[in-house]
Amino acid sequence: MCNNFKNKLWVLALILSVSSLAVSLTGCGGGSTSTSGSAADSDAATRGAVSLEASAVPLGTAAHYAILAKTGVVSAPISVVTGNIGLSPAARGYLTGWSLILEPTDTYFTSAQVAAPGKLYAADNVGGTTTPDLNTAVLNMGTAYTDAAGRTATSAATTNVGAGTLTSLTLAPGVYEWGTSVIIPTNLTLNGSSTDVWIFKIAGTLDMAAAKSVVLSGGAQAKNIFWQVAGAVNIGANSHFAGIILGQTAITFGNKASINGRLLAQTAVVLDATTVTVP
Repeated sequence: MCNNFKNKLWVLALILSVSSLAVSLTGCGGGSTSTSGSAADSDAATRGAVSLEASAVPLGTAAHYAILAKTGVVSAPISVVTGNIGLSPAARGYLTGWSLILEPTDTYFTSAQVAAPGKLYAADNVGGTTTPDLNTAVLNMGTAYTDAAGRTATSAATTNVGAGTLTSLTLAPGVYEWGTSVIIPTNLTLNGSSTDVWIFKIAGTLDMAAAKSVVLSGGAQAKNIFWQVAGAVNIGANSHFAGIILGQTAITFGNKASINGRLLAQTAVVLDATTVTVP
């Protein structure tokens, strides 16, 4: 009887010892149900490293527009836009060259140059919530510009690249900064994954030569590319651009140029038979 009781105590002690060891291992990341510190986590951390350095710039309701400007949106001659066009505080008279078709409540316009369901909105549309919606979007556009301008360059290697002349370059994700104007005289390649982010901070103007392209490779997406430009933006004829332009002044596209992105200007957007497609 005594021996049986001792045996039971020994078994109970063994069970408690094993349980304590299991708890200890789990707390250190050694339990079979924990993935902390695993190879999978290490790989995920590596893949996400760039995204931690450069997260996307929040656009707020400015993201509802392919083109958003304060003083005018000009199309001469005919351009083609996939997405909405917004203009505020300027009125409809500064939507130039769009063959506007007014709907009965004066909430928005349509145009043969804006692919359905895209619409055009101006500050003097009196129907619906157009005026407050545009006011908010314009404020959000300014906030996005300030956000991008406040980002810190990823490293010395992403500061003043090419002294502002980007000739035949392939750029990895990150935050790039120039204290000067930037010229793109050749094709420019952005190589990265579908979740990687590029932010380009330009203190001067941005000029792209005619018949050149911003080429996306490795899965890079235009919606994750931001061009914060303090000066005027000029994209040459027959060139193709990619990304969201946050312009403090005017954005101008040459004849038959195109963009996969958004044109968000704190003054005017001027198009010349341009194709604009939201990403």
